Amino acid sequence: MFHAGAVRLSTGDGAYGLYRFDRRKVLRFTEKERLQAYRRVFGYTTVRPVPNAQPNNQFHNLFVQFTNNVADLWRDKRIADVIRDRAFDPSFASIATARRSGLDLRYNLKWASYGHVNVLRIEVLQLLEEAFRILGAEDIKRLFGADNAWDVVEEVMLRYHNRHIDASVRHRMAVTGRDIIRWLAQKHILNKSRAEFEALLREIAESAEEWLTSAETLGIGFRGHVQRVINVESNGNGFKPLNVSRRE
Repeated sequence: MFHAGAVRLSTGDGAYGLYRFDRRKVLRFTEKERLQAYRRVFGYTTVRPVPNAQPNNQFHNLFVQFTNNVADLWRDKRIADVIRDRAFDPSFASIATARRSGLDLRYNLKWASYGHVNVLRIEVLQLLEEAFRILGAEDIKRLFGADNAWDVVEEVMLRYHNRHIDASVRHRMAVTGRDIIRWLAQKHILNKSRAEFEALLREIAESAEEWLTSAETLGIGFRGHVQRVINVESNGNGFKPLNVSRRE
């Protein structure tokens, strides 16, 4: 639309940013290459991976399981602190399940992220930073009557593609998911001391709860091991396949 003159942009930070963004397109990984990398590392998207590569179909299952175990551990710990005020003995929350599921997820990501993934990660982060700087420019926001870059994305998708993307939910999933994966990249999960492990795990306790809440909203995950008054069908660890639609 910018090249066709279909939008009222000519000068300003957003207009010049769009021009520079487009001119550097030939230097970046293509959309297909990025989607193939997402498929190989995370199992997301439906694009066929590159030859000799396998999609990591276990990632989503392991990630939901780990976030569930972290959330359960801190839920149990909060209950223990309320019931046993000023108790110095360990709480009844189990750190073994959280550590084991975290190790499984850590090793899964390790073996799925060899090759050019690290270089692509750096480029995609720079690409996202530049894209949101353009979307957050005053002339772009004024054009769509938006308050921030995420509002611009929602407005464009709804106005020109007739799609509602739940930008707020997906934004929080991205931020909290990033925090959890960065935590796993450290050596915290290898700590065998209960007190130290719980102190380190506290850094992602709220992120795990937020991610699960957002995943429930989108229907791609739920809190497992929850006792309910009415029996409902459960997949055990809170995993729901991404390519399966919810049946009425």
